[in-house]
Amino acid sequence: MKKEINLQSTIAIGALILMAAATRFLPHPPNFTAIGAMALFGSARLQDKRLAFILPIAAMLLSDLFIPFGFNPSVYLSFVLIAILGLSLRNTKKVLPIAGASVASSLIFYIITNFVVWMGDNGVMYSRSIDGLWMSYTAAIPFFWNGMAGDLFFAGMLFGSYELVSKFALAKAKV
Repeated sequence: MKKEINLQSTIAIGALILMAAATRFLPHPPNFTAIGAMALFGSARLQDKRLAFILPIAAMLLSDLFIPFGFNPSVYLSFVLIAILGLSLRNTKKVLPIAGASVASSLIFYIITNFVVWMGDNGVMYSRSIDGLWMSYTAAIPFFWNGMAGDLFFAGMLFGSYELVSKFALAKAKV
């Protein structure tokens, strides 16, 4: 019975992650995506820690195949760090820690990806000085706000949907 529940849980979580990845193909404001929320949710709720990293990253890789210039190593590094952060949510259903981790995941993504933009082979955009780094982060603030809004929205949707499905399944199992 426990194996069946774990399999059902894994399938439900996998389906939610794939649906979140599919939202990348819908029109959305820049950076208002489910990327961070997928990594956070997957690692927080999947029992198998290997799957907690593999499934969200596989969903990203799959969707990146269809998005021009989709693959970016700094995004994947951010994704892995966000998944590690999600492990701290494994034993909580409380809104405040989930919301805090969502904001932290937005900061992780913002700091890493914009640092890589500044360091990248685009010296024309930003000089490799502290002023250039500051300009890189400052120019990305609107994207940060969109990213944080997306992370909070999609984390709420993923964690909330999962809790509703879990309660429904538990109530149905008692019948």
